[in-house]
Order: sequence, then structure tokens, then C-alpha cells
Amino acid sequence: QVQLEESGGGLVQPGDSLRLSCRASARIDVLAWFRQVPGKEREFVAYSSRSGREKYYADSVKGRFTISRENAENSGYLEMNNLKPEDTAVYYCAARINRLVLSAIRQPDHYYNWGQGTQVTVSA
Repeated sequence: QVQLEESGGGLVQPGDSLRLSCRASARIDVLAWFRQVPGKEREFVAYSSRSGREKYYADSVKGRFTISRENAENSGYLEMNNLKPEDTAVYYCAARINRLVLSAIRQPDHYYNWGQGTQVTVSA
């Protein structure tokens, strides 16, 4: 079982930036970021194939968030710019050791490995 560990969350003001990191204990193929607020379902944020050639984003973060990979370190990142109060959530990285069909990348149930989550709070 691959272990994932996120870091980089915190309390920031609207318009600020944060960079989340996700470190895997072994080789992973696809990597995604999800977020969740109390009382709501886990929400897709961003996805990257292993090569990084395929990247997809939720409409709510497109143009502000960037997902990236560092495969040599089994790591992934989520660069978040121009943060808004509605971005406040616990952010989770999720991964698989094999590929995922495009139609499934936004569904949490298709990811077998999850981190413990890191809190991001955007507030003035």
C-alpha cells in the first residue's frame, strides 16, 4: 500500500498563494487533488497523468491552480494562486499505481491511495 503525505496548508488572506506538496512512499502513476468542507462531498480539484502531459482542473480553480509532478521524488504539487474564501477546505492528494480512464478521473472512488489531508483556510 502506497502511503501519501500532504503538507503546505495554512491560513492565508484572499489573493495570497500557497503550494501544497504530496509525497508518496513508492512509485505512483496518476495523481489528483481533491478538497472537502464539512457536510459536503469530496470535490475534484486537479489531475495529472504521470508524464504531466494530461492535466485537468475543476472549473472553479482553472487559471488559478497548477498541478505538477516530480516523479524522481514520487512527489506532486498544487500551486494555488489568487486564493478565495471559497477555496477554504481540507485538501487531499490521491493517487493510483496504474492508469485511470479519463471518464473516471474526477471520481474519488477510483483512487486507492489517499493522504491524511491538509487544511487550507482563506480569510481576511
